[in-house]
Amino acid sequence: MSGFEHYDRELRDLDNEIHRYAALCGVNLANRHEVDACLRNHHAGWADDKARESLHGLLILRIKLEAEMIALGFSPPPLVRPAAGQST
Repeated sequence: MSGFEHYDRELRDLDNEIHRYAALCGVNLANRHEVDACLRNHHAGWADDKARESLHGLLILRIKLEAEMIALGFSPPPLVRPAAGQST
């Protein structure tokens, strides 16, 4: 992919941006259906909605980074940590 060598830092920075744009767009990252809808339903009007378009791209980038990490034997952390008392 892009030759990331410091996965922990790269994921942390990427996740911070994803959380910021999700808040701007009103997307609840803990709700898998909302994340799936953001990935699956790309709308022509999103060119005017830069925040949602950015969130879409960031989510795709994270999926690609996760795939790269897994291929190299790393275990990427979840985008959203489970709430206290919930199992993973």
